[in-house]
Amino acid sequence: MVVTVSLVFIFGLVLFFLLRSNSLSAGSAFTAAMFGFFLASTGAAGPINNMAAAVVSSIHGL
Repeated sequence: MVVTVSLVFIFGLVLFFLLRSNSLSAGSAFTAAMFGFFLASTGAAGPINNMAAAVVSSIHGL
């Protein structure tokens, strides 16, 4: 749960700065957010969470 909240915060922060620098339009940001929201409700959510947890644990192990 902590990893998920941290990743959401990081991705939200990156998205905020991309929108602020006009590198990403509001429509693209909405599309990306909706894609992530709907992806989380599919069967791909489990493997994606496992991969993110493995990456975080390997970074922590360095």
